[in-house]
Amino acid sequence: MQNNNGGTFDRYRHFNILAKKEFLQMKKELESYTIQLEIPVRWSDMDAFQHVNNVIYLQWGEMGRIEYIKQHITGDFTDMTLGPILARQDCRYIFPVIFPDTVLVGVKVSEIQEDRIIFEIKIFTKKHNRICAIIYNTVMAYDFVNHRKSEIPIDWIMKIQDVEQ
Repeated sequence: MQNNNGGTFDRYRHFNILAKKEFLQMKKELESYTIQLEIPVRWSDMDAFQHVNNVIYLQWGEMGRIEYIKQHITGDFTDMTLGPILARQDCRYIFPVIFPDTVLVGVKVSEIQEDRIIFEIKIFTKKHNRICAIIYNTVMAYDFVNHRKSEIPIDWIMKIQDVEQ
């Protein structure tokens, strides 16, 4: 270890200050999301390319989206005459996640249309204090009795507006 005249100690101190700043920025951004999950990365999430398989990011997004729906829209999914179904998903992979790590998943509704709800999901890596993926899920209301899509029920919209404001 060297002294404080530009040696090794200063470089580590600078790195720690930078890492803390990145962590605080990540936490602040995550706080703007209605649902926040912490998920440990499993060894089995890795693929032959030595990083988490792309499908796992979608599973993490699904876990967050389902938690949002359970807590804020439909409850426990017992009344399935009308329910939410996934119509589309888009994922932008930004940074590879490698075991061991823990990801933080943030979920919020970014848009409500007459017949669909758009969820924005961001996934962060705790190990690197940065975003690793952005997912957009389009969810529609589906009438399971008549086997067709339906308009988004007003009570769903009101529940979403209550938690998103």
